[in-house]
Amino acid sequence: MRQLTALDVQFLNAESTTTTGHVGGLSILDPATAPGGDLTLDDLRDLIGDRLHLAKPLRWRLLPVPLGLDHPYWIDDPEFDLEFHVREIALPAPGDERQLAEQIARLTARPLDRRRPLWEAYLIHGLPDGRKAVYTKVHHSAIDGVSGAELIGVLMDTTAEPPPRKPPAKPQKAPIPSPAALAFNGAKKLALHPVKAALQVPKLLQHIDEVPGLGRYPGVGLLAKAGSVLNRVTRQGAGRHEADRPRLVAPDTPFNGPISPHRRFAYGSLPLDEVKRVKNAFGVTVNDVVMALCATVLRRWLVDHDALPEQPLVALVPLSVRTPEQAKDAGNQVSVMLAPLPTHLADPAARLAEVTSAMVAAKLRYQPLPASWLVDFSGMLPAALGGLAARATMKFLGATTPVVNLVVSNVPGSQKPLYLAGARLLANYPVSAITDASGGLNITVMSYDGELDFGFVTCRELIPDVWDLIDHLHDALAELTKLAAEHTREA
Repeated sequence: MRQLTALDVQFLNAESTTTTGHVGGLSILDPATAPGGDLTLDDLRDLIGDRLHLAKPLRWRLLPVPLGLDHPYWIDDPEFDLEFHVREIALPAPGDERQLAEQIARLTARPLDRRRPLWEAYLIHGLPDGRKAVYTKVHHSAIDGVSGAELIGVLMDTTAEPPPRKPPAKPQKAPIPSPAALAFNGAKKLALHPVKAALQVPKLLQHIDEVPGLGRYPGVGLLAKAGSVLNRVTRQGAGRHEADRPRLVAPDTPFNGPISPHRRFAYGSLPLDEVKRVKNAFGVTVNDVVMALCATVLRRWLVDHDALPEQPLVALVPLSVRTPEQAKDAGNQVSVMLAPLPTHLADPAARLAEVTSAMVAAKLRYQPLPASWLVDFSGMLPAALGGLAARATMKFLGATTPVVNLVVSNVPGSQKPLYLAGARLLANYPVSAITDASGGLNITVMSYDGELDFGFVTCRELIPDVWDLIDHLHDALAELTKLAAEHTREA
């Protein structure tokens, strides 16, 4: 039995009639390399069933504490039903990428059943050239981007012939605590929570202006400075001493505001070699190029909709703070930072230069934050009030001036070919989540086998023309590739 952290619980609390808390991936597969040249539902179920002991979150079910007195627990589901979680569907002819994306949008809009382990997998038939797809979704309360990538590594192999594995040991069934015992422990923690929170105040107050959205409100900067002084006085740390810095203010855009329960999804790939050529030509990082590409994509979309703000957009960028000791842990070990996207700049070279300097500044800005600050902030409210506060905050932020405009995430993946039940993985497109607070657009990128695989998730009503973003993405790389060639010749 494992208790969820305060941050894990926030992904549960954020769910509403319009917001889901799961993340996923769309894997495109070539079954020609699989035994018998095909990938069936039985093959997929057998594979997952054989490796469940290596992917423990797939067996976990929520065990809530009565009256919400404490955070829930993960327990091994005593009634686990693999057939419920692994399903198959088929696309009608011709089964093109837009039909596939529309199906994924429908599947990702459906919430997961909290009475069962929080994941589903779909084998999808009917793609061109005999290809198959597998769409998986797992609740964010159980995994983050890095642990999700590790989960992929458990289910996939580096050869078409799976290596021999030791049979799993027979799991020992741990007793499930009674509701009365859970309630008693929860009440004890609730009674001690004010003391625990008070001890955290000096440490966290100095960073309150770094919480996305809070820095724009009057008086928050003074609170942060007071917290820094208090932190030094109580000797909980060195405190923070720095000059005032300009705050990032997100402009209004057509994709910010309350979202609907409906989704759009589009996906595409860029060759990593071309991205690296741009990186090497200008002496920047791959992530800088990715952020510049996103800025160009959004600039073109905003221009097309006569909605280009005069100031840069503000992107929420998740960061992994997972230590080597936490490498195999499930749950969330993440932080976030805010970074400007210079959509207001017309010159692509200037956009890349601005992104590069802005990312350096953002990393320096958030470097003093303790790795656990997001978890600690999430735990300031008692569990019984956390859900209500999270939903009220989401609703409030969605109805006011945006805190951020969108989420941009870059997750590293394997650069070697992978195989699922012998079928070669051709591409792996992320399918992430959107909320009222973070905007109706999420761009997540995963690198795999010489490609950068992009997944765009949008609110159907706010960005119905999501495939235009994919067209702009290819144009943006062509533009930067041309600039890189010219820059190299001049050099």
